[in-house]
Amino acid sequence: MITTLLIALAAGVVASVIGGAIGGMLIGGKDLGYDLAAMMGSFYGPVAGIAGSILGLAVVYFI
Repeated sequence: MITTLLIALAAGVVASVIGGAIGGMLIGGKDLGYDLAAMMGSFYGPVAGIAGSILGLAVVYFI
């Protein structure tokens, strides 16, 4: 059970990093340059993604 939760958390973290990089490139790619925008997005994207993944897994775990 705990292994499944850790795998789901890892998948959520990876998805939030990838989503943050893509979002950064779409929003600030032309102004900042695509490499810098992707790097900043991959750092700031997981801020909400990890918290949301942990909260969602906690809800699923206790239901």
